[in-house]
Amino acid sequence: MLTAVWVAVIIAAAFWVIGVCAAVYLLIKLARLVSQTSSAVADLRERGELAIDRANTAVDRAGEQIVKADAITASMDEVTANMAELTDRVTSLAPLARVIASGAGTPLARVSALVYGLRRATQLRRDDHGSAGRSASAGRTGSAGRRAYTRPAARAAAKALERSLASPRREEAGR
Repeated sequence: MLTAVWVAVIIAAAFWVIGVCAAVYLLIKLARLVSQTSSAVADLRERGELAIDRANTAVDRAGEQIVKADAITASMDEVTANMAELTDRVTSLAPLARVIASGAGTPLARVSALVYGLRRATQLRRDDHGSAGRSASAGRTGSAGRRAYTRPAARAAAKALERSLASPRREEAGR
């Protein structure tokens, strides 16, 4: 029969077996947790390396863009200097342009208008003399039709020429 000591030993052994089984179960769970944590840390490390690589690439591209911006800025400085030089040249030529426009340009325009008027009048006279042998039935077609519409234009040009030649006389009379 079993004595109280043997019952205590059996109960103690049973508790010890239950405790060992619980410890083994906890160690297995702890091993899974450690393996999952180590794989998560490894993934995080890979992602961190990728993020650092991308950041380095972005920094390199930003550096390239800064170099390009510096080149553009230098080019714009050169353009600005060239524009300033051109402005100086135009400013220095402005008085000469005013003199040409006010003094020398006006007689040149009058002479060219006179030459145009004379050439046009000569052409109209040639057309009048050349068409005398034509029949009157030509009407407004052909060169006779064009001539009928160019004569008022020639008259207007002649009047404009007379006005431009008369305007210096008025200016001189006013002085």
